[in-house]
Amino acid sequence: MLEFGERAPARRVEVRRSKRRTRTVSAYLDGDTMVVLLPARMSAAEERKWVAEMERRLHRSEVRKKSPARRSDEALLARCADLSARYLDGKANPVSVRWVPPMRTRWASATPTQRTIRVSDRLRDVPSWVLDYVLVHELTHLLVPSHNADFWALCRRYEKTERAIGYLEGLSAAAGLGITGVDDESGEPEG
Repeated sequence: MLEFGERAPARRVEVRRSKRRTRTVSAYLDGDTMVVLLPARMSAAEERKWVAEMERRLHRSEVRKKSPARRSDEALLARCADLSARYLDGKANPVSVRWVPPMRTRWASATPTQRTIRVSDRLRDVPSWVLDYVLVHELTHLLVPSHNADFWALCRRYEKTERAIGYLEGLSAAAGLGITGVDDESGEPEG
């Protein structure tokens, strides 16, 4: 995991030149490959400069997207306090939120009677909006233990719920984790 200020690992780079592209340079990630789109007229020196610049920009963007809550259990607890205040009227107050070794069948879990939340280490590197969804999901369990209509009404106050569920389903499928993301009883997505 990269911390702020660290250099990004070297990636495979694919440069695509276009005669229709006259001034702009852009880049995006396609898996582990950084694709850089350049005007066809650029020199090799300009290409090297822009490839390095786009790598720097993509790395900065990735660092910004990662949640500071990934750093420690204390930061995770602080993020939960923020999310509870924002989405659950400050009513979900865990006594403990901690990172745990990867779980076999879940992304996270809550024990409402003890007001504790455990989050799988597999989520340390997901975008912050995905981690926020998982935390809101588990915070909601502190208020409503089952996946009933009341639970989903509260959980969906987080505006990126459906998008995050899709991200987690894709992550599970791509990694072959077998985490279905669906609660067997209700048929509703589970964090």
